[in-house]
Amino acid sequence: MIIVNVKENESLEKALKKFKKKYEKTGVLKELRARQAFVKPSVKRRHEVIRARYKQHMQIKGE
Repeated sequence: MIIVNVKENESLEKALKKFKKKYEKTGVLKELRARQAFVKPSVKRRHEVIRARYKQHMQIKGE
């Protein structure tokens, strides 16, 4: 359960923005999307390797 503390004169928009930020940090939506379709372990590992290569390439390129 997400609890958002709202100050006395704070607008509803700011409170909603705080709620959205907290909700995003929990990762609920990301996990829900990941569970919608099964991904084989070999495919999952392949994506991780590709992502790691890309990150490493960008890090080298940035130096």
